[in-house]
Amino acid sequence: MKKYTASIDVMPHDNLLDPQGKAVTGAMGNLGLPEISGVRIGKHITLHVEAADQKTAEAKVDEACKKLLANQIMEKYSFRVEEVEG
Repeated sequence: MKKYTASIDVMPHDNLLDPQGKAVTGAMGNLGLPEISGVRIGKHITLHVEAADQKTAEAKVDEACKKLLANQIMEKYSFRVEEVEG
């Protein structure tokens, strides 16, 4: 078995309100950063997976995202899987 590291980004769907992002966007002006807008807040997840090959590792990460890590009704996700050397 090979070892892989996955980097996963989970974000609210573009068409959904992001109250946390809206609050941060509003605070930017108070911090002297009015040129920053459109803040969206999500989460970044890293994990390790053992699999026979890259394709299998990616399938396992995708399954984890669909079953637990992302609420597909409200969130979208993307990920990158890289083999760990050594």
